[in-house]
Amino acid sequence: MLSIFSTSAVSAAPVPLRGVPAAAGAAIPLCGVIEGFYGTPWTEDARLDMISFCGRTGFNAYIYAPKDDPYHREKWREPYPEGELADLSRLVAAAQKNGVRFIFAVSPGLDLHFGAGEDADCAAMLAKFEALYQLGVRDFAIFFDDIESRDGAGQAAFLRAVDTDLRARHSDIHSLITVPTEYSYDTMQDGQGSPTAYTRAFAAGLTGTDILVLYTGDGVAKGGLTAESLASARSLYGGRPLGLWWNYPVSDYDEAKLALGPIEKLPLDGGGVPAIFYNPMKHERLSKIALATGAALARNPETYDPEAAWHQAIQTYAVAESRAAESLAAKRTTMESRASEAPARDLAAAMETFADHSTHMKNSWADIGRPDAPEFRHATGNLFAAIDQGAPEAVTLSRLHDLDARLSAIEQDADSLEQNIDDATLDECRPQIQRLKRMADAARCGLRILENTSDETAHVQFRALRKELAGDTGARISDDAIEVLLEEIVARVGE
Repeated sequence: MLSIFSTSAVSAAPVPLRGVPAAAGAAIPLCGVIEGFYGTPWTEDARLDMISFCGRTGFNAYIYAPKDDPYHREKWREPYPEGELADLSRLVAAAQKNGVRFIFAVSPGLDLHFGAGEDADCAAMLAKFEALYQLGVRDFAIFFDDIESRDGAGQAAFLRAVDTDLRARHSDIHSLITVPTEYSYDTMQDGQGSPTAYTRAFAAGLTGTDILVLYTGDGVAKGGLTAESLASARSLYGGRPLGLWWNYPVSDYDEAKLALGPIEKLPLDGGGVPAIFYNPMKHERLSKIALATGAALARNPETYDPEAAWHQAIQTYAVAESRAAESLAAKRTTMESRASEAPARDLAAAMETFADHSTHMKNSWADIGRPDAPEFRHATGNLFAAIDQGAPEAVTLSRLHDLDARLSAIEQDADSLEQNIDDATLDECRPQIQRLKRMADAARCGLRILENTSDETAHVQFRALRKELAGDTGARISDDAIEVLLEEIVARVGE
């Protein structure tokens, strides 16, 4: 029912991708990182670090597509100045050294011409690609995401023209990659499972080509992708295999919160997915937690365990690399300059506590990542269940004290991070660490009120801490856990 193409409009079988070997077992042939977020682009050093990370984790591709690089999007027709081209050359060389395919992307859709002027735009795109070819790039992408144009036929014709000319010029070019304007299932279909006019035209225009189409799943940033929904998306393209542009851990739509959880299990085993690219945060170092789990998923989808991969990622990339970033002597100097005297717990455990409270990203259209701190949330539920069910006082107090001990450990772990992680990583998460400490402090104060409602000092402190938290809009954390506890306390005892 979902495949509505006529027989003549669909190729008999998907065309194999150029330069992409057949999957070995269940592994994904093409997998890596796409620097495709909005906001301040990564520095050259951050990109070099990420390319090295890709090589170490088993990723084999890196897509260069920073939205705020003017020569990628707004000024796409203009050649890169000599300095920027030299920077790109260093990235390409680093990718080759690390066994990573450097995929150069351009987003021309803001002002691409169809009809009159199309030939000139095609020539401009080819000149842009040729400059990168001379640097050693063999993988190219053209993206049409986040634009107003819905000329699917025109976009597809442009892709075919560029692809044909690239093939004619160079025999070693790999399959062109694209992202359509309607790039999530909810926008690709009309609500009844049939393709929109745009998607129908775009898909039909690519029939017979090996151009790789990426899409973002059920929504722009929506978790819970199933094999059934993946099959439904493919059916809109006449059965064409679709690659995934997965929008986790990217946080450009809500930069107050960090996405530090694992990539949840995706239907990559047996799903015929030719490629997956994870869109990171602007925080390059902390993005490695989720990205490392994504690499584990791509390597072996059938046995992937999100929580196990997450624990390993924190130990390897958030802790080992942090310790290697500064010498012990430099770190001691840094620690002595900081005011906190809290005892340092195991750094991996401290980072795990922090990350556990910052995994779920949600707004009016995004809902991705596992819930924040599920065990803490469960302990909160146990406390209020005891209160509401009139459990014996000893049971209620035991659960209250257990929750207080958890909050105390959170404060200690947050202090430990501030004292022990390298300064560059701390710069990426200092506001969230400090907010987590304030939230834990407020919650412990609230628990004292629950234990003794006549404690006026606790009431005054609780109101002050809540006011301080309300005025702090630059950071968010533990939305599903400590924030829920605070709201429950307010509902029962007031501000």
